[in-house]
Amino acid sequence: MKNRRIAIALGHDALGTTLPEQKKATRRAAKAIVDLVQDDCEIVITHSNGPQVGMIHTAMSEFHRLYQEYTATPMAVCSAMSQGYIGYDLQQAIRSELVGRGVYRTVSTILTQVTVDPYDDAFYHPTKIIGRVMDEAEAEAEEKKGNHVTPADGGFHRIVAAPTPIEIVELDAINALMDARQIVIAAGGGGIPVLQQGKSLKGASAVIEKDLIAGLLADGVNADRLIILTDVECVYRGYGTEKQEPLHMMSCAQAAQYIEDGEFGAGNMQPKIQTAIQFIGDSDTRSVLITRLDRIKEAILGQTGTVIRK
Repeated sequence: MKNRRIAIALGHDALGTTLPEQKKATRRAAKAIVDLVQDDCEIVITHSNGPQVGMIHTAMSEFHRLYQEYTATPMAVCSAMSQGYIGYDLQQAIRSELVGRGVYRTVSTILTQVTVDPYDDAFYHPTKIIGRVMDEAEAEAEEKKGNHVTPADGGFHRIVAAPTPIEIVELDAINALMDARQIVIAAGGGGIPVLQQGKSLKGASAVIEKDLIAGLLADGVNADRLIILTDVECVYRGYGTEKQEPLHMMSCAQAAQYIEDGEFGAGNMQPKIQTAIQFIGDSDTRSVLITRLDRIKEAILGQTGTVIRK
């Protein structure tokens, strides 16, 4: 793994849910990341933000409900806030691990915007639940603002779109920092979705799938390998059945066939496999490793995990 450019996608398990859990989880993630740094790899990290952005949105919505004089917080701002505080914890954890090992590398978090198409079909069919449970009156008020709601848990939830990411706005800055041998945390939570409006960028009421942005980021920095850290040790055929079978190596063609055969869950593993196929493309040198954070050392040595190549 020496002298390679690596993109790492940290899933929910690598971050925890509550603030104390996140502190502990980022320290565990930092150990695995610094192992790669000590192999002289250039590292860019993206991460999930599901529980965190929901917590922020709920808190800010409740604050606005109690204090009407304060403006409601747009979804894009909640996404930016989640990038900031998750990036802060990751920076602290990675820096501490570096200092503890006597390694000098700077760690930077880039507040990252990602353009999306205003005519993306996802805006007409929002599916992502966000925030707290609302009563009927609150749900009607949300709809009057132009927001979407859906029945859930004896009340209503707000739902937002998950459009396809087009371009990472700060990609040049990310590459410049990586070229300067900095460890970079970027496009957290899928990035802040924005719409191009003339010379300006306007925050969109949406979220971006984390797997999609991981592939786009890895491609944008021309990574040699994308490491996707999730909640399973490796990819399986027939996951959760009596015929469950680990898949430690796959070609892109085999992976595509497994998708066609319905082997992977549409809402969990399938997007990761699709991202892997898209990132690798026609490259003979790119690869994707899928495993669990606490098994990353063994996975890099080929003892577990799933590696996908052309």
